[in-house]
Amino acid sequence: MLATITIGIDPIAFWIGSLAVHWYGIMYVVAFVAAYYLGARPHAVSRGISQDYLERLTGWTILFGLIGARLYYDVQNLDLMHSVVDVFAVWNGGMAFYGAIIGGLATLVILGRRWKLPIWVLLDAGAFFAVVGQPIGRIGNIINGDILGGQSNLPWATAYTNHDAILQAGYRLGVAYQPAAAYEALGTLVILLILLGVRRRGVRPGVVILSYVGLYSVSQLLLDFLRQTEPVIAFGLKELQLTAIATLVLVMPLLVIIWRRTEGRSGRAPEPLLDGASSDAEPESPAEVSPSDAEAEPVTPD
Repeated sequence: MLATITIGIDPIAFWIGSLAVHWYGIMYVVAFVAAYYLGARPHAVSRGISQDYLERLTGWTILFGLIGARLYYDVQNLDLMHSVVDVFAVWNGGMAFYGAIIGGLATLVILGRRWKLPIWVLLDAGAFFAVVGQPIGRIGNIINGDILGGQSNLPWATAYTNHDAILQAGYRLGVAYQPAAAYEALGTLVILLILLGVRRRGVRPGVVILSYVGLYSVSQLLLDFLRQTEPVIAFGLKELQLTAIATLVLVMPLLVIIWRRTEGRSGRAPEPLLDGASSDAEPESPAEVSPSDAEAEPVTPD
């Protein structure tokens, strides 16, 4: 135990009357703020998306991303759903990031088409929102203790001592486990560095989001071998890994086909969309954006 990390933090940060404010929720708020200002906003505003549109898009995307994340977790853990309260009990952990990706990207596509905004630019901004925010959100999982691997005596293994720690069935206080949530956070930071490198190459809109979906799926397929808080479903794999394989085999080729039919017809990015554009440029107001100035092509097949 002297060679491991001991975590005794109470998952409840403080109380407001009878309302418990959890570190998990606080880290989500911090993640959203950082993801917007450090991830999505610099990318989108420098590529002609007005800040007014972007703020509204972000609000709706966060809402439906959270709904998607929770519903996806509920489907993965039907054995834990004993009442209606359990369906919404996010304070006990339980947000599946694939659900957030599905809900968030669908929101960007639907609202982007409705407001006649460049869809692939929005999706790229969504990718940067995700890779900046997710590692911060994982800090909440680390405090909770709800995403862990197998027992370990590695120097960075984590043992929980607070009786309110949200450990999954079969996990015990005072026993050191692999910090699977920390591994996922580090994996996402690696993806962030790769995406920044991709963007610096002046690629066309859409390449960033395609890279993100592929890289995230590979990371989940590999890292989930270290995550022992979910059961094996089939072929020695967990549900998250099966989802990652389905994404790589089915979703990625479809996305590439759609991208090639729309944004990917030209071999290089147009000058206004190159990474050298200043992120401090004054954005257009919604009234100044006309349909002729925005990409109206859908990103889904007719």
